[in-house]
Amino acid sequence: MNVLVINCGSSSVKYQVLNPDKDELLCKGLIELSGDTSTFSYTRTGSEKMSKTVPLADHTAGVKMILETITDPEIGCISDIKEIGAVGHRMVHGGEDFAASVLVDEDVMKKCEINSELAPLHNPANIAGVRACQAVMPDVPMALVFDTAFHQTMEPEAYLYAIPYEYYEKFKVRKYGFHGTSHLFVSQEAAKVLGKKPEEVKIITCHIGNGGSCAAVEYGKCVDTSMGLTPLEGLIMGTRSGDLDPAVITFLMSKLNISAEEVLDILNKKSGLLGITGISNDMRFIDEAAAKGNDRACVALKMFARRVKGYIGNYLAQMNGADAIVFTAGVGENDAEMREMICKNMENLGIHFDAEKNAKKETVFSTDDSAVKLLLIPTNEELVIARDTARLAAEAVK
Repeated sequence: MNVLVINCGSSSVKYQVLNPDKDELLCKGLIELSGDTSTFSYTRTGSEKMSKTVPLADHTAGVKMILETITDPEIGCISDIKEIGAVGHRMVHGGEDFAASVLVDEDVMKKCEINSELAPLHNPANIAGVRACQAVMPDVPMALVFDTAFHQTMEPEAYLYAIPYEYYEKFKVRKYGFHGTSHLFVSQEAAKVLGKKPEEVKIITCHIGNGGSCAAVEYGKCVDTSMGLTPLEGLIMGTRSGDLDPAVITFLMSKLNISAEEVLDILNKKSGLLGITGISNDMRFIDEAAAKGNDRACVALKMFARRVKGYIGNYLAQMNGADAIVFTAGVGENDAEMREMICKNMENLGIHFDAEKNAKKETVFSTDDSAVKLLLIPTNEELVIARDTARLAAEAVK
């Protein structure tokens, strides 16, 4: 079955067509919506990327262009829209309503709309993508795959905050976690590398990109993760602060005479690596600046590594050890120097780093005698979405 995977932002649509039965990517692309000057890119596997400026009014217009392009006689990846068996949508926040992927119906969509309160920047855009596809492909089954679902196996002691319990009861204020599809995928792949089943191993997964989170995956289930009610908690990220004293918010409100919303905007969009360095949120530029002796860039890299290392230590303690630590996503997969900063000097925890293997980007970059294996595994969230979507669609017709 071919699956169209859609990931909608407020002004963008990422898409792929995959055959999850064969782990095959047929094409991928991105739309940046900006009215008459929208940009549309498309790459059929094995061919060169094409990009053009087009007038697109909204997500529905974007979906129509996607379907026209993927079925185009000359450049398309399929010959007819009927070859799309289902559509899989990324939905960021499922709240406590969804611990697994589900087929779309109106009851499901109503719950996603309610959960938009927990993810006001993400869920409305994801919902817009679903509605756009429904308008253009009304008879094609669709599924939602939630960033938060994988983390719903956490116990109350892991997900509750130490605030009055009534706020959890009334408003569901708790840790939810994100990047769930990535943590699921790489933890399962890690088990394969170790030659074991997911339910036989304890894995610490580090999804480190412009956004980042760590997760403790014990015997196939998430028992803790670094992101919280929102993606702001946890690691230092490209523009997000990560963990900090909550009193910083009221302190800055007073000193700058600004609202809580304005402080949160600073913590989400102007902090992290960008805030510390004043250079960029892109680790590549920060690495360059640090190599030239920029003090703030050097400090930022140390802070970043220290925070990841801290979560690794936390999860090693919580799970009483681990079989492997996995690095994935943009920084985790491509920045050998950062992996080294994080993984060195943890020999007493059974972690023995191999600099040569790391530099070569080998899948296992720990020493042969390391009790805890260090793994480099590229993530594939779209494949997870496609697999779940195909499974749900097939089950629905049985």
